[in-house]
Amino acid sequence: MAEKNELKPEHAPEQQTAVHGGGKSLFREYAESIVIAVILALFIRAYIVQAFKIPSGSMEDTLLVGDHLLVSKFIYGTKLPFSDTVVLKLRDPRRGDVVVFEYPEDPRKDFIKRIIGLPGDVVEGKNKKVYVNGVLYENPHAVHKETEIIPPEQNPRDTFGPITVPENSYFVMGDNRDRSYDSRFWKFVRRDQLKGLAFIKYWSIEGAWYKFDIRWRNIGRLID
Repeated sequence: MAEKNELKPEHAPEQQTAVHGGGKSLFREYAESIVIAVILALFIRAYIVQAFKIPSGSMEDTLLVGDHLLVSKFIYGTKLPFSDTVVLKLRDPRRGDVVVFEYPEDPRKDFIKRIIGLPGDVVEGKNKKVYVNGVLYENPHAVHKETEIIPPEQNPRDTFGPITVPENSYFVMGDNRDRSYDSRFWKFVRRDQLKGLAFIKYWSIEGAWYKFDIRWRNIGRLID
């Protein structure tokens, strides 16, 4: 602990205080402060909020390459270390949420997509149109940048299913529907693979680090 700075009356004589061997050195105080800061940062990153950067265009035009996001780690709940106990949960994932998750085919990578199908839903694609439980699902953020219709025999980009979403799983798609590698190709994201809900852009740049433009209009914008 640092010594207290007490107020003294004006013109009071200076008093010297001896520092005994039990006092902490300046180095030790700095070291303790750094350790506490690191522990707090790790706790916040693990349980509260985490920053991510968008590296690809699969979520255009909602999210652009170079957007920096904050992701809520606790809104869906988080597991305590070495336990299956979930804490800090506010709500369950909803259709339309933009989520960050462990890529099912390589958990070392993080992907970001939008939830389309919830557990028990039947999802189907017909010529670029998506149906959930037999009803056309129209999301205002979805875009198509290619007019070509790919037959299902070639790949499931434009026509797929119907697919029933398993328990504790989600069907996700990128908003840039024609250029997104998502559940149409590798099926589902498990509940325990979700890392959190993307909720705000805190920084956004276009171009390489040595020559870039700041997208001021994107900074501070909520993600919907």
